[in-house]
Amino acid sequence: MLRFKVLGRLTVTNDLGDCTPTAPMVRRVLGLLLLCTNNIVTLDAIIDELWGDKPPKSAVPTAQTYIYQLRRQFEPWLPADTVEQVLGTYGTGYILRVNPDQLDLEAFLKLAEQGRTALTAGDPAAAARLLRQALDLWSGPALADVTAGRAIEAHVVHLMEQRSHTLELRIQADAMLGGHRELVGELKAMLLTNPLNEWYHAQLIKALASIGRRHEALLAYQDLRKTLSIELGLEPSDVLQRLHQEVLTGRDSWSDWLTPGAAAKRLPADS
Repeated sequence: MLRFKVLGRLTVTNDLGDCTPTAPMVRRVLGLLLLCTNNIVTLDAIIDELWGDKPPKSAVPTAQTYIYQLRRQFEPWLPADTVEQVLGTYGTGYILRVNPDQLDLEAFLKLAEQGRTALTAGDPAAAARLLRQALDLWSGPALADVTAGRAIEAHVVHLMEQRSHTLELRIQADAMLGGHRELVGELKAMLLTNPLNEWYHAQLIKALASIGRRHEALLAYQDLRKTLSIELGLEPSDVLQRLHQEVLTGRDSWSDWLTPGAAAKRLPADS
């Protein structure tokens, strides 16, 4: 059985090992088909992905050749005479049929949705487990080693946003389980590459305050305020300012945000 990965480097494997195409343009076509798996991708969309607004005169036969090469690549690992069912032609388009257990993207989407459902239902333990499994499928940016045209780039941006949201939900689930101490180091590391992300800052402040490091929580707020002022000329959001006041006065009402029912209600606003 063929297995495909797009959450990191593009790879195709079979029961004997790696069979990933090496030709760059063929890889781009495969990447687009996998991002649109089980849906028709028109020949025009493939041409636009490969050449943008300046396709060569030979664009149609060249793109068709890339499809032929993919079929040749897959054929030895499929049941006899089924390759055109797996990579089928429909009018002026193509469809790559892939079962959910063959593609890491499908597994990620399923696990992430199950995790969101568990969190909303007030089961942070199940949510944390499912969301962590979803995130573990990533080994780097989606299609990290494929040159992206407009279509692939749009898909990748959307996928990276989905990954970020899934990570936020996993952090919420871990916080609800009392994993504040473990979250501190992770959040500090994340803020090194996302210094303007106020949501991460809020989680760090709450985590520090929850484990008795109120002084560090207050310093974390001041660091955020300084960064926002220098970089954007802005003050922290109202939510961050309220959180700062709660930490400053020694109240812990922010802990209510971490209870299952309250967290579920706040998910759209916090994420």
